[in-house]
Amino acid sequence: MKRVAIEGVTDPVAILTNQRLLDALTESGTPLLLACGGKGLCATCHVYVSTGAERLSPRTPREQMSLRMLSDLRPNSRLACQAKVQGEGVTVTLPRGRYLTASKDLAALIGRRAEERILHPLDGRVLIETGKIITRSRIGELSQVDVDVAEMKTRSLTLG
Repeated sequence: MKRVAIEGVTDPVAILTNQRLLDALTESGTPLLLACGGKGLCATCHVYVSTGAERLSPRTPREQMSLRMLSDLRPNSRLACQAKVQGEGVTVTLPRGRYLTASKDLAALIGRRAEERILHPLDGRVLIETGKIITRSRIGELSQVDVDVAEMKTRSLTLG
């Protein structure tokens, strides 16, 4: 068993050697969108590895491709669905913000200020900054997000 520390979670999560970081996040109750179903095609399980990056499996070609899409990419970025825990002492931090699942999710928030950054589900870019007022016209501009997520889910069904 290996333990993974997750920022904001009191106790480290115990998982088996070679289990994915995603399994530790799921076990901790960390809410994740997983737009691609955990196949390494989107950014919704993107994490920053604060310590212990060398105790994770190497990046897969699929992960490297998906990480290049991220606007918030850092040298310690990993996709939790692709990174397998191989040693003790891994600590992860999640990007700040909430992933948008559909532009209609913002409709109820029109006229309010975003309480946290709202992020694009595929590339992690900031769609609405914290403190900005969510307007009807801004939601119209985000309609492509619905198409992007639908295409991602369709593509993920064709991959194993």
